Amino acid sequence: SIVNAKLLNIEGNRVLVAKGTHKEIGEAHGILLKNQINSLVDGVLYVVGWYYTIEEKKWFLSEMSNAYKRLEPFIPQKYQDEMMGLAETSGISLREIRLANVFPAMFHCSGFAVFGDATVDGTLYHGRVLDYMTEIGLQYNAVVFILHPTGSNAFANISYAGFIGSVSGMNDKQVSFGEMGGGGVGDWDGMPMPLLVREGLESSNTLEAALKLFETTARTCEYYYVIADGKINDARALATTPEKFEIVTPGGTHPRLPSPVKDAVLISAGDRYKKLVERVKEEYGKIDLEKAIRLMDRPVSMKSNLHNVLFVPKKAEFWVANAGQGTEACKEHYTKYNLTELLKLLEK
Repeated sequence: SIVNAKLLNIEGNRVLVAKGTHKEIGEAHGILLKNQINSLVDGVLYVVGWYYTIEEKKWFLSEMSNAYKRLEPFIPQKYQDEMMGLAETSGISLREIRLANVFPAMFHCSGFAVFGDATVDGTLYHGRVLDYMTEIGLQYNAVVFILHPTGSNAFANISYAGFIGSVSGMNDKQVSFGEMGGGGVGDWDGMPMPLLVREGLESSNTLEAALKLFETTARTCEYYYVIADGKINDARALATTPEKFEIVTPGGTHPRLPSPVKDAVLISAGDRYKKLVERVKEEYGKIDLEKAIRLMDRPVSMKSNLHNVLFVPKKAEFWVANAGQGTEACKEHYTKYNLTELLKLLEK
């Protein structure tokens, strides 16, 4: 363990708790997860890169470099510092760390929030399904980050060694975020999606503040989000592109989300969306923790189901399942974490 940082093992899962400046957090991340970061960067930049290059007939690393050049002006200095710290201690070049951190912007997923009349006792459950290339073994480098950067909210980020951004997270103000990819890859003039979510965790104390942040920040590509707030038992879905910012309220409609359900926001695509709606309607008013977890089972999650998370923001609790060797995350054990308890370790 190093100053202000510890690597824990909870039921066989890696949990990194750290506080300090962004640079210090990056340095701790690089020291404590060096092997996992090396494995992830190789898998992402070289294994995925090879598939991409063959499929798309475009050289992956130069595509990523071009994306990064356009994204860079929109990346706040504190996150640049964190990547620098990470590169310095992990022994991986800053260029590779930066390019690997563009990669999660390609993730595709499903998400939901159910509360009020939809659940047994009104509890808000926010679930998110991450589906992406389990073949490259990202799941072996899975990490739950519990971070408290100087001057920011403390938060949990369910991620992978070497990534500093977030696609699934919850902060100590009971605000939780889950992202789902759409299309529009190539519109890179804005803040990278994983860093926008991370900024939401760090700076948003309320659902309203999060919506404002996402609306006023220069955005990239096409993404959908579910953002929930346990303090007010409410959630919104967002449909965004660089030009477009649409808020979908619980029970509200959107051309891509045609089947509204009261006290619920449900996001997925095609048949997975239909199945998610069907499950929520079937269990309506009876959804408890276990049923909320089961909403994420196949076929709502895909064969490439990499991780699933269920947030209960009001209680600062969350459950995580990661893909195994050849098994989807939804078929694996869900481990329970408590953000408040884990943050206490930083006070000791």
